[in-house]
Amino acid sequence: MSAVLVFDLETIPDASGLRKAWSELPDDANKMTDLELVSFVLQQREAQTGKSFLPLQFQRVIAIGCLFRAEREAGEVLQLRCLGNDASDEAKLIRDFFRIIDKYSPQLVSWNGSGFDLPVLHYRALIHGLAAPRYWDMGEDDRDFKFNNYISRYHQRHTDLMDLLSLYNGRALAPLDQVAMLCGFPGKQGMSGAQVWPAFCEGRIDDIRHYCLTDVLNTWLVWCRFQRLRGIYSGERYQSDIEMAKSFLRNQSDSRWMNFLSAWEGH
Repeated sequence: MSAVLVFDLETIPDASGLRKAWSELPDDANKMTDLELVSFVLQQREAQTGKSFLPLQFQRVIAIGCLFRAEREAGEVLQLRCLGNDASDEAKLIRDFFRIIDKYSPQLVSWNGSGFDLPVLHYRALIHGLAAPRYWDMGEDDRDFKFNNYISRYHQRHTDLMDLLSLYNGRALAPLDQVAMLCGFPGKQGMSGAQVWPAFCEGRIDDIRHYCLTDVLNTWLVWCRFQRLRGIYSGERYQSDIEMAKSFLRNQSDSRWMNFLSAWEGH
């Protein structure tokens, strides 16, 4: 089995980017704090569009959660962690993510990764002047990537579960939280995406990083169910990966993971 990398981002408004490129700033923007500026733009955006969500190029990455699953000579590997630490800057987080791809060429798995996570990473990597040669290879360096690469929507190196399960139909899209719970998994724990910016303003970076990992783990569990659905996993293999995830949770010292496990076993 090739390595699998399930991933998810958490982002906040990029105050510096807004100062540079937002076209509708007030005349006194240079006197505003970052918090005041972001609050102004979010209110402006909501008044204009009905939603405060900013365009992807103005989304600053503050957490990248990853679940890495592989089989090695020493045995099976399941690692779940956020890249970097609470103090890591955006460039480091993104650089570390693409380095994993450079090293392992894993199967990428996401929920709405094509619609949000990967385009955000594209813009932000471009802004920081980073390199991601393996990720962008479409057959120039490796012929195998001509017909199966990370970029093409219908290729397999990146599986956006939300996109695929909906048959690429925007009217059939479903949120991860609901799909996970309908499958008997815990769903979102602790906060929602809309609460990330307020939590960041309160200095709750650790809570944000943990929330990111719960989304990653839910995505992984749905991925295992999907692999069973399409016949890639036998019933035995599916149960093995589910038990591996539960064993991982039982071995964590952070009580929040026990809450996740309790929610799971309570379904």
